[in-house]
Amino acid sequence: MKVRTQLLTSALCLTSALAMAHSDGMDDENFRQPGNPLEINRTVKVEMLDSMRFSPGKLQVKNGDTVLFVIHNAGALKHEFVLGTGKALKAHNEFMKQNPDMEHDDDSMVSVAPGDTAEIIWKFSRSGLLHFACLQPGHYAAGMKGSVSVSAPAGKRPAGKH
Repeated sequence: MKVRTQLLTSALCLTSALAMAHSDGMDDENFRQPGNPLEINRTVKVEMLDSMRFSPGKLQVKNGDTVLFVIHNAGALKHEFVLGTGKALKAHNEFMKQNPDMEHDDDSMVSVAPGDTAEIIWKFSRSGLLHFACLQPGHYAAGMKGSVSVSAPAGKRPAGKH
């Protein structure tokens, strides 16, 4: 029963956080775009470090890209790669403070044990700015976050601000 309650609470928190995400130029409907493995047109390797940093910390992709993120935990601590809007990540980080042992099982997030590697496939279907972060207790506050700038197709203006 406890696990079911935690899962329900987690789902409600994530749904609520994603619903608040409009200020990043991304909204829930356009953000939720897991990629098709048959459409991967780019691979990006990301390392998670115990210095509470990602390498690289800033990424650039094109609207329409389907990216295979190969995420390696190069440290001795457990880390996570959680992709989302800035507001969604902040809200989820607050939730994680209350549920530090929660494991992520979603298309946009992965927990990675020390020395292990995981993958996320994501289709970027809207221009704007997305973020990624580690939401293990204390890691987000220590600066373990980065950004993905999604450029508009040639001749198009970025979505969001007018």
